[in-house]
Amino acid sequence: MEMSNESAKQQYDRLTKVPVPRLIITLAIPTILSMMATTIYNLVDTAFVGSLGTSQSGAVGVVFGFMAILQAFGFMFGQGAGSILSRKLGAKDISTASYVASTGFAASFLSGVIIAILGFVFEDKLIVMLGSTDTIAPYAKAYLNNIMFVAPFCSSSFTLNNMLRYEGKAKLGMIGLLTGGVLNIGGDALFIFGMKMGIAGAGLSTAISQFISFAILLFMFLSGKTQTKLRFAYIDFKGPLIADIAGTGFPSLLRQGLGSLATIMINFKAAQFAHDAGVSAMTIVTRVSFFLVAIALGIGQGFQPVCAFNFGAGKYKRLREAYRFTLYLSLAVMTILTVFALIFPEELIRLFRDDPEVIAVGRRALILQCLAQVPLPIVMITEMLMQSSGQKIPASVLSSLRGGILLIPMLVFLPMVRGLAGVQEAQPLSFVLSVAPALFMAKRFFSKIPKEDSTD
Repeated sequence: MEMSNESAKQQYDRLTKVPVPRLIITLAIPTILSMMATTIYNLVDTAFVGSLGTSQSGAVGVVFGFMAILQAFGFMFGQGAGSILSRKLGAKDISTASYVASTGFAASFLSGVIIAILGFVFEDKLIVMLGSTDTIAPYAKAYLNNIMFVAPFCSSSFTLNNMLRYEGKAKLGMIGLLTGGVLNIGGDALFIFGMKMGIAGAGLSTAISQFISFAILLFMFLSGKTQTKLRFAYIDFKGPLIADIAGTGFPSLLRQGLGSLATIMINFKAAQFAHDAGVSAMTIVTRVSFFLVAIALGIGQGFQPVCAFNFGAGKYKRLREAYRFTLYLSLAVMTILTVFALIFPEELIRLFRDDPEVIAVGRRALILQCLAQVPLPIVMITEMLMQSSGQKIPASVLSSLRGGILLIPMLVFLPMVRGLAGVQEAQPLSFVLSVAPALFMAKRFFSKIPKEDSTD
């Protein structure tokens, strides 16, 4: 079943004519719900596994580093293909958009297969590289074994969801992610406690739910609910298309890849100064702080298809309005959520692991992280602006700043000077220092694009 020309026209009119605030909020709501479902699952998973012990709780942080690698490739091909196909749809070139979608999906699935094979071959070394201690390693391995079996489905699920968002079909992506999130929470309870599988049950639950999410997301493309089509005949690894997709999505790979490296370094440094309790505490802080960012990030993801589509359609006034509205709304949301977290830092840590040493390490880290995240939407929304409009180098620079160029040196040097306090301070400081470059790049971008629309 193919999408009709009438439906394609309605989608074009929707993305180029519906008032910007209403359009972004409409697109952001399903994205926010999807992210909240995923984030709530991560928090519940952390709480369930945390109830098994401090070492088991630390294993979640180790496996999170591996999941971040899968997400890095899934986002690279998803955001790369999504940005291009959305601009093509804005220019009414549906045929090329379908080639982009098919190639991006195939590349993502193949990358997941390669990661899984390498993961199984070098599993013991991988777990150590991800920052595991000797006591955490057995639990991390039990969790990770199940995840590696579904690695191709994990990476390509991220790709499919991103492409749906860029088409303006975030509701379809929400169905897949919400279903997976709900099943994951239920599966955790069943396998960890009901069937007494411990941490291996958490891995099995994640694997099953990831595969189901993948199947639902793929169905959306195969059933004619999208403008772009996934076809074997459209896959093109020989021409310049795959390079364009990878180049456009590279900022996402850079951000996620450096983020994974940073997670590994945080685990190592936390273990160095506070052993398993340190790894557990920083894992919990990462999960809680991302929960706070998730809504602002979801608002930004509602902006991405509006940005790419209108840039492709030459609607530059609308692009400016969309950027301003998204930035102000996400800053307001981030501020409100941060105030709440600052009132109850110890209580938030205790929800996941009621261990005095874990709470002591996590409390200060969480407070600093929350404070530094208030201006973070400036960086996130500007990075989305650059990537969605095809500005590869500025997007890559911004991605690498907060995720690695600033953070990784701080993780090396601050702990040498300040010990555990340096581990707690590194990421917040990198967030704050990345704001000024983001503002500069946004100002430069808008000074270069036309002030008037290129089409009626």
